[in-house]
Amino acid sequence: MFGQCINLVSGCLYGEGDWTVSPDIPASQPIPDVILDTTTMGQEAVVVKNGMRLCGTGAARGSSPILQDKAYWEVKIQQGGVWSVGIATPSADLNKDLGLDHCSWAITDSGLVRTKGQQEYKISPGAEEGDILGFSYDHVELNIYCNGRNLDTPVLGIKGTVFPVFYVDEGAILDAVFEQFSYPPPTGFERIMIEKSVL
Repeated sequence: MFGQCINLVSGCLYGEGDWTVSPDIPASQPIPDVILDTTTMGQEAVVVKNGMRLCGTGAARGSSPILQDKAYWEVKIQQGGVWSVGIATPSADLNKDLGLDHCSWAITDSGLVRTKGQQEYKISPGAEEGDILGFSYDHVELNIYCNGRNLDTPVLGIKGTVFPVFYVDEGAILDAVFEQFSYPPPTGFERIMIEKSVL
């Protein structure tokens, strides 16, 4: 049991794939504007790799709400397990899976697109380890992409202030990507911009 826990922690911190070869973000490079927010995450969620990797159990949301008209972001499924990714309002419970309440809308590891606890769509096959999911949101609908291909699963009826949100359990590891995307955003969409105050 103890060895299994050590393996999970080691996998979370050091992972597999791109991170073990050479880090994309050297320690001297500034941290991106938007990262995973460690002040509001689930109690057993763990955020590492300069605020870009989520492991443990629970959810973490992006550090900035989606304010602009057309936003795009990605997530790489670094390691399989139970996971869900989408958007959520500030009142979403970050200790629970996403898409099961009225505060989050998400795609899951089993290929379900859930809103308000209901299945909206079923993707077959679902996304697998190594795949990159993209999300475009324009305050009217949320669209989901897998390895650059639109899954044709528009999610409607989203109201209020929302953040990108990520959930992991049972060994899943997700890497949030808020800039330097693997696939080009849809026309007119760009990375999530933060609101900066001008003095």
